[in-house]
Amino acid sequence: MAVAVAGVGAVLALADVDSSLRGPFTLFFLLAAPGAAVGAALRGLDPFARTVVSVAGAIGVDLLVAQGMLAVHRWSVPGGIVAVAAISSLVLLLVLVRRLRGRTARRRTS
Repeated sequence: MAVAVAGVGAVLALADVDSSLRGPFTLFFLLAAPGAAVGAALRGLDPFARTVVSVAGAIGVDLLVAQGMLAVHRWSVPGGIVAVAAISSLVLLLVLVRRLRGRTARRRTS
């Protein structure tokens, strides 16, 4: 359900739909996407610490994207959504590759 809400928030923001749900759903996307990516990378922590670090990481990614876009004078809401989605997807992809490579290495040694 959370993935659906985050996806709807991103689509509403990218399509510039006039809806009262656009703001909260987009904010949820901006916190959930990088938070899930950071949380997936930190599977060794206990659940509470993982949650705290994931939320802090999500806020950090959002702030860095906004700062970077402002620094190069290319600020736009759709651009920020796409940048956060791209960074979150890249982090999730790197975590997935690392886990698959770890499984392959374990199979070779066994």
